[in-house]
Amino acid sequence: MLAKCRIKKEDKVMVITGKDKGKIGKILRIIRKKDAVLVEKVNMVRRHTKGNPYRQQAGGILEKEAPLDISNVQLMCPACTKPTRVGYKLMEDGKKVRFCKKCNEVME
Repeated sequence: MLAKCRIKKEDKVMVITGKDKGKIGKILRIIRKKDAVLVEKVNMVRRHTKGNPYRQQAGGILEKEAPLDISNVQLMCPACTKPTRVGYKLMEDGKKVRFCKKCNEVME
């Protein structure tokens, strides 16, 4: 189980290892129990599904995203547009925010 999760839903991330190395996408879902993330249009797999007439669901071969380990993605900084590590700092008003370790820009 991951103690700290510095990545949030809707964040832009880059895949740093594996077959989709270098691809950039948006986080669709974080699976905390498996320490995994679903990234939009990354790690696509094909699933053979059977149709269900009661749900009006067609059968066939579906393409969908498979989970990636959270250690295989790195957050993209919106300011410097590079994959970066994330730090936390307190603002003057007492709010805790994430910042880019490369350019020291606040990410919120």
